[in-house]
Amino acid sequence: MSDIKSLDDLKSAVGAAAPVQTLAPVRVAVRDKLGRAYATGKRKNAVARVWIKPGTGKVVVNGKTMAEYFARPVLQMILRQPFTIAGREDQFDVMATVAGGGLSGQAGAVKHGVSKALQLYEPALRGALKAAGFLTRDSRVVERKKYGKAKARKSFQFSKR
Repeated sequence: MSDIKSLDDLKSAVGAAAPVQTLAPVRVAVRDKLGRAYATGKRKNAVARVWIKPGTGKVVVNGKTMAEYFARPVLQMILRQPFTIAGREDQFDVMATVAGGGLSGQAGAVKHGVSKALQLYEPALRGALKAAGFLTRDSRVVERKKYGKAKARKSFQFSKR
């Protein structure tokens, strides 16, 4: 073993050794035989199964159009967010089946599913969707009711006598 006494000696010693390369895994597009990408999205108690394929931007949720199923404009905006972030508005058709929870949770579940499916269809979009926080499942759920309590944490009114 040689004596390393300066920075140049260290550089030459490290350069002489075989370089260690850690490559990030190359992400490959995952599509079925019909050219669709599938993902499951979850939010609160809602679970959405989402398929996306190239198209004109038509969104069908449980057999109804997006405007029919999610009547509130805020919920429709939530569904469009992944496409806006990715810069792919009106380029994909979405077919989703969603069950459980309320409309707000269902909209969040479909958004999560669309984001995951977009990232599987086009792996280059992963960075933008991840930076926006759309690939992370929001794990907040309603806290369960405890015995001796009116609700999860609310107590009954206290009376000394």
